Amino acid sequence: MQGENGGRGELADFLRSRRARVRPDDVGLVSHGPRRVPGLRREELAQLAGVSPIYYTRLEQGQSTNASESVIDAIARALALTDDERAYLHELARLRPAKRRRAQRPESARRGVEQLITAMRDVPALVLGRHTEVLAWNELGHLLFAGHYDRTAPSRPADRPNLTRMLFLDPHTRELYRRWNEEASRSVASLRMTAGRYADDAALTALVGELIVKSPEFAACWAKHPVQVCTAGTKYLHHPVVGDLELDYEALHLPEDDGHRLLTYTPAPGSSHEAALQLLKVSTRSVVDVRRRPVAADHAG
Repeated sequence: MQGENGGRGELADFLRSRRARVRPDDVGLVSHGPRRVPGLRREELAQLAGVSPIYYTRLEQGQSTNASESVIDAIARALALTDDERAYLHELARLRPAKRRRAQRPESARRGVEQLITAMRDVPALVLGRHTEVLAWNELGHLLFAGHYDRTAPSRPADRPNLTRMLFLDPHTRELYRRWNEEASRSVASLRMTAGRYADDAALTALVGELIVKSPEFAACWAKHPVQVCTAGTKYLHHPVVGDLELDYEALHLPEDDGHRLLTYTPAPGSSHEAALQLLKVSTRSVVDVRRRPVAADHAG
């Protein structure tokens, strides 16, 4: 995933994964003889895209670095890519000259953004960095997603919670999501989009490598190359203090193109979920540290 060569490897993997899901019958091609792999052959995709088989093979193998936008669009149409997948393909196909690596400085949330989410007392809010690490959270955001973490952890780069790492490796976070498989797929698909845009990001590469090694579920999902921009939706949670919650989330990309996002979570007005969220707010002083509670107690209360 790093640098030009890593980006070309990602391009090849992505194209192969999308060729594999298109059957010749689906696009009006007649299949001749046994097929060693599912989906389209390279020459079949080249035919559909209107490019030569040799050119397409060189592109997929990373030997062609000057594909035009029209060629990439033709390949995207032939593969019936979604809008998000098409954007991801364009990111992977862009020529990125090798850069001299510089030590990355820890990211931080802008002071004004931190002040903004602190003032949002009735709405859980987080500020995420490009690697899904928590750069800041307000009181409700902390209590909702990570009450078992130190409230001040985001201010210390070495201790910052990372939502993707927590989702796959932290048992308390796993219990928080009633639809964990759905959440996991969405998380990986969003991280794939980020990886396509920041192909030379060493910290992002390290995070993906760690999760592939430590979580077979992450590794299996990552290998499928899911791609999706996740800017809105619904979280289905079971909080250890207030029970079931359904919250609509919005992910707002902050300016300056640094990959930072502001996430907010709101219940339907007048719903039981709104009441539960208010209960969480007023119960701040009595929240039990879930790190000290037996797992069974979370379900027995």
